[in-house]
Amino acid sequence: MTQHVTSGPARDANGAAPTLEQVAAHAGVSRATASRAINGGARVSPKALEAVAAAVKELGYVPNRAARSLVTRRTDSIALVVPEPDDRLFSDPFFAHTIKGVSRALDAADQQLVLLLAHHGAGGDRALRYLRNGYVDGAFVVSHHRGDDLVSQLADTGLPTVFGGRPFSPHNQVSYVDVDNVEGGRISAQLLLDRGCKKIGTVAGPQDMTAGVDRLNGWRQTLTLAERPTNTVAYGDFTVAGGRRAGKELLAAFPDIDGIAVASDLMATGVVEVLVAAGKRIPEDVAVVGFDDLGVAESTNPPLTTLRNPVDDLAVRGIKMLLEWIAQGDAVGRQQIVLPIKAVHRESA
Repeated sequence: MTQHVTSGPARDANGAAPTLEQVAAHAGVSRATASRAINGGARVSPKALEAVAAAVKELGYVPNRAARSLVTRRTDSIALVVPEPDDRLFSDPFFAHTIKGVSRALDAADQQLVLLLAHHGAGGDRALRYLRNGYVDGAFVVSHHRGDDLVSQLADTGLPTVFGGRPFSPHNQVSYVDVDNVEGGRISAQLLLDRGCKKIGTVAGPQDMTAGVDRLNGWRQTLTLAERPTNTVAYGDFTVAGGRRAGKELLAAFPDIDGIAVASDLMATGVVEVLVAAGKRIPEDVAVVGFDDLGVAESTNPPLTTLRNPVDDLAVRGIKMLLEWIAQGDAVGRQQIVLPIKAVHRESA
């Protein structure tokens, strides 16, 4: 059997790892120039940068991150802040896709991910203390709620912060990447209208989150233009149990409903359970449209027509925006990006 051995940093005859002084001597530059070249290249000529890079490679020099942080005042760490309880993190595929996108972007930039669960109470206070104490270079915040007050609290720290999803604060004061949730709400309602549904309802998301507000607004806009009633609404919390409760409420209030737009696929799973238990055929009796397409929609029976939420791309774009801010400072300015959304057609509608 062939064994593959990964070698560590080169060492001299005494077993010592190469030093910055040895790199400088090998490159024919001063120690200060070698240090600047390794820590970003400020005020270093292209020729010296090339010489230091070659010396680092030939000697197998590994920079001391602790010493480097004293020079650059950087930790090379980014916090992913999630103001949700622990159980939501492990039960909702939105967070798995978010972490995947964040990790991909940070790996490419050689940065470390720090996960902070900043829900209300001691956990949230502890997370904010951590962010204020300079342990990370920036924060990417997802799944925030109106009552979290994270926008003002993080602004007070001066820490570069980008939100995944539009917060409730004035747009020009906050950097964020969002998906076009209003358009998603419009499309979900239009799909049911195009199918010929007569009584169209919705299970909306929580109204303390902009995603819940925007998806409901889009749904209402389309039905208003079609001169249809917009009072056929029940509210959930983006969980299966929340969708189940809202589905029962909607069916009890509007037994003749024949089309339901649901603001997340997890909630749509609960709605489907309620409809099946009530003897409703999907889509023959009631058509259902979900939102997210993060794996859940394909596993329901029948598979869900839904709106594809580009969560991975949103996370990658948000981290790149954050790293640009950290590298260039406030000269970058506040940025807002809204990603497009599209329908994925399956059997439920």
